[in-house]
Amino acid sequence: MGTEAGVVRRGLEPAAPASGALQALTRRASLSALASLLDYAVKAGVTLVITPILVGGLGRSLYGVWEMLGRLVGYMSAADGRPTEALRLVVAQQQGAADHDINRRSVGAALTVWLLLLPVVLLVGAIITWFSPTIVNAPAESHTAVRLTSALLVVSSLLGGLGTVPESVLRGMNLGYKRMGLQAAVSIVWGALAAWAVYLGLGLAGLGGSLIARALITGVFFWLLVRKYVSWFRVARPTRPDVKRLLGMSVWLSAGDMIAKLLLASDVIILGAVVSPAAVTTFVLTGYAARTGLGIHMFTAGAAMPGFGGLLGERQLERAAQVRRELLTLTWLFVTAVGATVLAWNPSFLALWVHDGARLYAGPWVDLLIVLIIAQTAFIRTDAYIIDAALRPRRRVVIAAVTAVATLGLAIGLTHAFGILGLCLGMMVGRGIQSVAYPVIVHRSLERPAGPPGARLAAARLALTSALLLGAASWLGRELHVASWPVWLAGVVLTLALAVG
Repeated sequence: MGTEAGVVRRGLEPAAPASGALQALTRRASLSALASLLDYAVKAGVTLVITPILVGGLGRSLYGVWEMLGRLVGYMSAADGRPTEALRLVVAQQQGAADHDINRRSVGAALTVWLLLLPVVLLVGAIITWFSPTIVNAPAESHTAVRLTSALLVVSSLLGGLGTVPESVLRGMNLGYKRMGLQAAVSIVWGALAAWAVYLGLGLAGLGGSLIARALITGVFFWLLVRKYVSWFRVARPTRPDVKRLLGMSVWLSAGDMIAKLLLASDVIILGAVVSPAAVTTFVLTGYAARTGLGIHMFTAGAAMPGFGGLLGERQLERAAQVRRELLTLTWLFVTAVGATVLAWNPSFLALWVHDGARLYAGPWVDLLIVLIIAQTAFIRTDAYIIDAALRPRRRVVIAAVTAVATLGLAIGLTHAFGILGLCLGMMVGRGIQSVAYPVIVHRSLERPAGPPGARLAAARLALTSALLLGAASWLGRELHVASWPVWLAGVVLTLALAVG
C-alpha cells in the first residue's frame, strides 16, 4: 500500500470540486469514449481492408510469422517500465489540482524513468531479435528477413513509447477527445504504407518500416495537441522523491503489463511454436471479429477511467461504485449481443473476406470458445481499469502473475494434445482465477462489501440468458452461409438488433 496510496497522500490531494464538476467529468469521458470509438472503428476498417492483402502477399505461413513477431516485440515494450501509463494515472488524479508544478515534475519523472530503463529495453529487444526466427518457427531461408523485421519493430516500439508521453497527459486530463480523428487519419496512412510495401514486394521488412513511420507521425501530432490544449504542459526537473514515486508505480504497472501480455498475447506464440505459423493464421482470422468487438469495449471503457479516477481522488466512493455497476451491466449487454452476432455470421464473413476463407475457419467450437474468452477478458479488463484508477496495481499484478503461471501451463499442455481447441480451453480455464479475484480487490478498493445474495441471483440469470443466446447463435452459424456482402451485412444488423433487444 505504501507505493500505491502514497501518490494520493503527501500533499497531493486534489482541490475540492467546483459546481458542475461531475457533469464536466461525465461530458469529457463521453467525448473521449466517442473519440476512441471513432479511432478504433477506422483502425478496424483499415485492418479489414489490408488483411486479405497481407495474407495474399505474404502467404499463410509468413502472415502467421508477422502476427507472432508483433506479439514478441509487445513483450519487450513492457520492459520500459510503463512510465507513461503511471504518468496518465497520476495526472488523472491531479487534474483538478491548482499546483501544476506537480504535474510538470511528473512529466519530467516519466522521461527520467524511460531513460533509466532504456538499456534494459534495448537488451531485451536485442535478445528477441536474435532468437526470433527460432521462436516463430520460421523457415531457414527467412531467418535474415525475420531478424531485420524484428529489429524494425523494436525501433518502432521505442519511438511509440516515447511518443505516448504527451498522449498520456492529454488522456490523464480527460481531454482525450481533443485528438478525435487524429489516430484515425494515422491508421489510414499506415494502412496505405503497409499495402504499398507488400505490393512492392518488400515483405516483412516493409511492414516493419511502415510501423516506424506510424510511430513518428503519431508522436509529433500528439506533442502539438498537448501543447495547444494543456496550458501547464512543460517538462520540469523532477525531484528524487518524484522519480522514486513514479518508478515505484511504473514497476508494478510494467509487471502487470508483461503479465497481461503473457495472458493475452501468448496464445499466438504458443500455437505457432507448438503447431505451426500457418495454424496461427487460421486462429487469428477466426478470432478477428470477436477481438474487434473487444477492442471497441476496451477503448470506450478505458476512456471513462480518467473520470473514474477523479471520483476516487475526491473520495466519492458511492458514486464510483454506482459507475462500476453500470459499466458491468453495459459490458454484459455488449459481450452477449456482439458475441451472438459473431457466432451467427463469422463463417460467412471469413468466406467473403479472405481468399479461400472457408478453409481458414477453425470451426464452431473454437469460434464459441474464442467468444467466451473475449467476454471473460472484457469483464477482467473493466475491473483491472478500476484497480489501476485507484492507484493500487500491486494486488492486481500478484493475482495476474499466479494466473499467468496456471494459464500458460494449461495452454501449452492442452495445445500439444488438442491443437487450437486445447489452446482456447487452457486460456479460458486458467484465467478464471482473475475472474474470481479481481472483483474482490475492487470491492475492497471501493470500501464496499461483496454483492448480496440477490445480486448473485441476478448475475446467474444474466449468465443463463447469455448461454441461451450464444448457444442458439452458434447453432445458427453452422446453418447460415451467404454469398454476398449486402446479405451478410443485413443479417449482422438484424441479429445484433435482436440480440440487444
